[in-house]
Amino acid sequence: MPDKPHNAPQIFRDIAPALAEYTDKVLFGDMWERPGLSPRDRSLVTIACLISLYRTNELPFHLKKALGNGVTREEVGEVITHLAFYAGWPTASTAVAIADRVYKETR
Repeated sequence: MPDKPHNAPQIFRDIAPALAEYTDKVLFGDMWERPGLSPRDRSLVTIACLISLYRTNELPFHLKKALGNGVTREEVGEVITHLAFYAGWPTASTAVAIADRVYKETR
């Protein structure tokens, strides 16, 4: 896949090359490129799921991707606030801290 960027982390390529290939070709290739949802909408759905499921390892990557796909910081804040009532206050609180770190890294 030389003409497309790699979304899989280097550690995937080092430890589980097939997982890296599936990540790049199937997940971020086939799935993220489906026409039924825009990349922006897919990002909103993805960060909502990651926050709700307390997937803190994946959340920073997807917050950066969401910002790149046109999701605003204000919208991220609204997602987090909304999920506090559906996924729990601790998950929302953790998401706030992660978003803060991501924002500081992307200034």
